[in-house]
Amino acid sequence: MPGRAFVITSGKGGVGKTTTTANVGCALASLGKQVVLMDADIGLRNLDLVLGLEKRIVFDIVDVAEGRCQPRQALIRDKRLEGLYLLPASQTKNKESISEDQMRDVVRLLVAEFDVVLIDCPAGIEHGFRNAIAGADEAIVVTTPEVSAIRDADRILGMLGQRRARLIINRVRLEMVKTGDMLAVEDVAEILGREVLGVVPDDEEIIDTTNRGEPIVLDPSRRLSKTYIAIARRLTGEDVPLPSFDDDGFFSRLRRLMIGTRSHA
Repeated sequence: MPGRAFVITSGKGGVGKTTTTANVGCALASLGKQVVLMDADIGLRNLDLVLGLEKRIVFDIVDVAEGRCQPRQALIRDKRLEGLYLLPASQTKNKESISEDQMRDVVRLLVAEFDVVLIDCPAGIEHGFRNAIAGADEAIVVTTPEVSAIRDADRILGMLGQRRARLIINRVRLEMVKTGDMLAVEDVAEILGREVLGVVPDDEEIIDTTNRGEPIVLDPSRRLSKTYIAIARRLTGEDVPLPSFDDDGFFSRLRRLMIGTRSHA
């Protein structure tokens, strides 16, 4: 059976889309899947840096699309994880260098050989976005619990047509959700009207690992590693419950305990 192609998009930049692509891809590979991460942000590639593979690029997606090389020649194998590959974007071309038909052709070649293709979509809604979604079967929309990000995500959802689209809600600060200073996961899901694939808490560790080109999934001791593994398992069809953020959670119990202690002081 052919593999599945997912476009990972967001509408606006800066919500963690490329970091999400890298870590979900690593998580899928750790589960034994054959995975290609495709950087569709032609001219502004960053996925190679997040993965720490920038020094190994010879060919790129434009070379494949224009027939100057075969896909296998352009793919960079990540030696840290069996089954994980990168198809980098071109740094010197622009987004008009590839047509939607060419993108479909490249994706079709990849899904014939791999279980999963994750397409890292450029920010915005112009030519690069249309290219990135052209070959995708499904979409993963990354947003943060902020009004501007949710508005942009809603606009993107309307442009995805009939594709199945699920949400990853990124940079959730549990303490702010509990105090009502940040939208709850349920609020975001209700506003956007889509299934939540994953919830990623805000964690400064991911900034450090991203800057070093070492996706956090590579270190199983990190708490976000388990978060991305759970997302990958849901993506493959496993029934993995979302984390609970209800009022009976740890932070709520701790807050009630503190209030009770103060009232008896």
